[in-house]
Amino acid sequence: MTQYQAAVIGGGPGGYIAAIQCAQRGLKTVLVEKLDLGGTCLNRGCIPTKTLLHSSDVFAEINHCKALGIEVSGDVGFKYKKIAKRKDKVVKQLRSGVEALVSGHGACIIRGEAVLTGPHTFKVENTEYEAENIILAAGSSPAFIPIPGAEHEAVLNSDGVLSLTECPESVTIIGGGVIGVEFATLFANLGKKVAIVEMMPSILYGNDPDICELMTYILTEEKGVEIHTNAKVCEIQKGHTVVYEENGVSQSIESELVVMAIGRKPETAALCPEAAGIKVTDRGFIEVDDHMRTNVPGIYAIGDITGKIQLAHVATAQGMVAADNAAGMDKTMKYDAVPSCIYTTPEIACVGLTEEKAKAQGIEIKTGKFDVSGNGRSLAINSSNGFAKIICDAKTEKIIGCHIVSANATEMIGEATLAIENGLTSDQLADTIHAHPTVSEILMEAAHDVHGLCCHKL
Repeated sequence: MTQYQAAVIGGGPGGYIAAIQCAQRGLKTVLVEKLDLGGTCLNRGCIPTKTLLHSSDVFAEINHCKALGIEVSGDVGFKYKKIAKRKDKVVKQLRSGVEALVSGHGACIIRGEAVLTGPHTFKVENTEYEAENIILAAGSSPAFIPIPGAEHEAVLNSDGVLSLTECPESVTIIGGGVIGVEFATLFANLGKKVAIVEMMPSILYGNDPDICELMTYILTEEKGVEIHTNAKVCEIQKGHTVVYEENGVSQSIESELVVMAIGRKPETAALCPEAAGIKVTDRGFIEVDDHMRTNVPGIYAIGDITGKIQLAHVATAQGMVAADNAAGMDKTMKYDAVPSCIYTTPEIACVGLTEEKAKAQGIEIKTGKFDVSGNGRSLAINSSNGFAKIICDAKTEKIIGCHIVSANATEMIGEATLAIENGLTSDQLADTIHAHPTVSEILMEAAHDVHGLCCHKL
């Protein structure tokens, strides 16, 4: 039996980083992956989606370039096969880079599906391995609503959408969360007819209400997306007609393609966690503590299977914590300052608490807000919708939340994340000189507004 000091099962953004870090800490390490290194994020999620979105953004911008004084003669078109081909090229390049990194740092790579056989053992096909420490990083897969007609070939999940080589003329998206809204942006940017059916009171439910309201306006009024909220899907007829109930009335939407974008479920069953005595919740998540330890000594779990926050960068952070602890250190995870990004146009980025969540925790708050319409750089690049909102603890003045809708929001959220992580106050952010003209000035302005001292706001 081949023995290792550390075995990582799953090569996604948490798993491959954990394997590298274990190897960097001097542990004899193996990484087991049944599909492609990079996991969902690189191969069937973050990277391919953002690559497609960039192409669609460029297309939409060209179609609206007259506002910038630019004249384009003739019709502007696109070839979706080439857009998809470029997406595949980007993914392939990054995937090969991940493999080189893992091997280059000295970790062994095994291709195949790992099945636990005990607290320190697992099989890949017919070969058994032993490891002092095992880090489980099996990831997740698209969730599914068991409604009549959902199994039709014209009904796709996110994996299916990212595999398309032809662009549908019309799309109905079931689910108005992050995945659904990003797909709506993709197809609407390309000039296609899009509808969203969401069972919650708003799209992007759970985010700051100002974000939900503004993005609803942008999608419906500027991009022509049809949005139905408080709508329960009843069935899908012949793969093309979504029948739903809205305000007690049965309605339907017909489209060429139906996309089911209702979230993701953990991939734990195939691991056979019961063989190692690992506790699993009714929903299939593996319970872990802040050290990423399961109830079984020497076994850790990271990423989507933990049921914490299903984001690639959270999985990466958890992987580093688990790897360090497997190497005998004492590291813990903190979830107070985890940024989240939505790649709409304009972008959305958030970190920390919303006003509602802060109040629910009994925290007295102060807020500051600044609209991008007062920001020179935003207007210069023709991006006039959006805002930055800073939320502070009224007693300590510390920043506890930040919510941004703007161009480059996903690049700027790191500043607010750093502020929350290090307990900075709104005054400290406000007193930090920001370059002019930049979109990032909206954070400084919002911080000034916490005390009503924003010079560029009436």
